[in-house]
Parts: sequence; C-alpha cells; structure tokens
Amino acid sequence: MPTDTITKPRHLSYAPSRAARELILKRGEFDLAVHLGHIRTLPDEGGGGRRVPRSEIERLRAGEGFPDSLRERVKTVGATEGAAVMEVSPGRFTRLARLGMLAPVTFYLNRYRAVVWLYLAEELQQFAADEENIPLLNARMQAGLRDQLGEGLDLRPRNWRARHLGFLLRQAEDPWESAGAVAAFLDPVQVAEIVPDPYERSHVNRFRPGPPAHGVPGSPAAQLTERIMTAEYPDEIGWFRAELADVVAEAREHRPAPRPTSRRALRPAPKQPSPAPPPTTALPDGHEQSRGLFGWLRRRNHRPTEL
Repeated sequence: MPTDTITKPRHLSYAPSRAARELILKRGEFDLAVHLGHIRTLPDEGGGGRRVPRSEIERLRAGEGFPDSLRERVKTVGATEGAAVMEVSPGRFTRLARLGMLAPVTFYLNRYRAVVWLYLAEELQQFAADEENIPLLNARMQAGLRDQLGEGLDLRPRNWRARHLGFLLRQAEDPWESAGAVAAFLDPVQVAEIVPDPYERSHVNRFRPGPPAHGVPGSPAAQLTERIMTAEYPDEIGWFRAELADVVAEAREHRPAPRPTSRRALRPAPKQPSPAPPPTTALPDGHEQSRGLFGWLRRRNHRPTEL
C-alpha cells in the first residue's frame, strides 16, 4: 500500500473542510491541491472519505512563503486571463489549448452550459518562459496546425481526462480501484467487452467514480459532463481499453472478485449408499482460461501527461 494512503487515527488527521481552513485555502483550492498531489491524504477509518494527516498540515505550514506559495501552485485562470499571463491574444491562447499544447486542469459550466476551461497559471508562465515556445507565441502558425484547427480539432477534453486519470489513480488503494478509475473513461459497452465476467465487471463498477458533479443527474449539464469524461478519439479509446484489460488482470491476480456463494453448496450433502461403479467412459480434457501477458503495467502514482 502506498505511503500516502496509510490509515492513521482520526485524532491525528483532519477532515477536508478543517484541513482547508488550517491551510488558509478555499475549498476549491484545497481540492485542486489534493488532485495535483500537493497535499497528501489518507483513507478515513470510518469510511467517510479521505482525511489529511496532521503531520502533512504541519509540513505545508512550515513551507517557505506559506500560504501564498501554496496558493500560487493552485491558482487557475481562464482563457482571457491566461492569455494575459502569456502575453498573447485570447484567440492564440485558445488555439494553442485546442492543439493540446496547454492542458486544462479543471472546468466548469457557465449559466449557458458552455464549458469554461481553467489552467494552472504556474504552468502557463513556464510555457511562455521556454525559449522553444517563442515561435508558437509570436510567429504565424504553421499551415498543418491551422488545417487541424479548421477541421475542428480540440484536445482540451482529452488533456483534462489524462490529468483526471492521474488523480484517480493516486487515490486508488488496490488494483480493483485502479480498474474502476480507468473504466470511468469508457462507456459501459466498452467496459463489458473488456470485462465480460459479470461478477468482475460488477466489482469494477463498484469502484468506478462518476464525472465531476455538474447539474442534477440526468440533466443536460450532467450529460455534457459525462461526455467530457468519456474517451472519444480512437487511439485514446484503444489506450484505455488496453489499460483496463491489464489492470483487471493485475487485480485478478491480487484478489479475485467476490462471487455469490450458494447456500446449497454450504449445506452438508446427505449420506447416500455407495453407488455402483460407473461405466468407463472417455472424458474430455479440461481447459484453462488463457490469461495472456500484460501489454504494460499500470504506472502507479505517476500523472500521465498524454494518452
């Protein structure tokens, strides 16, 4: 079990709301800091979500420049403010983001149910300061990139999915939870194809997190958020399918999925008189289910940058 998920007594840890106050963060800032791995959390013994160790609070409060330094690490900006940070026009900023060069860290839906992507200000500053990116900021965009934009390319949802997967995998405590995290980005039909066993699939779905809450379940806003959560590009879908197959295989080796136990099987069988020896017949050989080799192993505790 990873060191960042070791269970500790409740009196040595804080609930998220209390931890946010201790760190002088707004709740949204706190949640984002957890998502990015800046704040270590642990599971609640009572099953009440996750908690923050008191030692982690003390570590962060002792950091240089606290609390401003921590706030700067989780400061988010939209396209207009982000363009000002990078000293480019809002139009160029949006084009760079659609091309996948700027990865959003979160999003929200405005009152018109339009998606508003948010970016880490710190990452935008780093991008603008890199000399290799100067042509992207100032020069005319290459024809090939313009053609992709003209065809409707928009990698913002895909880049967000990659970051969100990293967060979910960091929170997973065993391979079945990791499988649920990967399955969250595939539609149920895809999951059923990869995990045909109904008991294994039920166990995976038990740990399958839903999309970020935006609107009442079933509402247009919630449906839009669900679409953003679901992989859409063929190569991206293929990556998630292969990853899910590998993680389920790892989970199966770690601990088989629970299955219902027949009461009849638990009841001792009544004694019967010894039957006469059956006639000798040829029985077909048994078959072992082929497991196959893993294509690759899941990279625990590492945030993927692209799929």
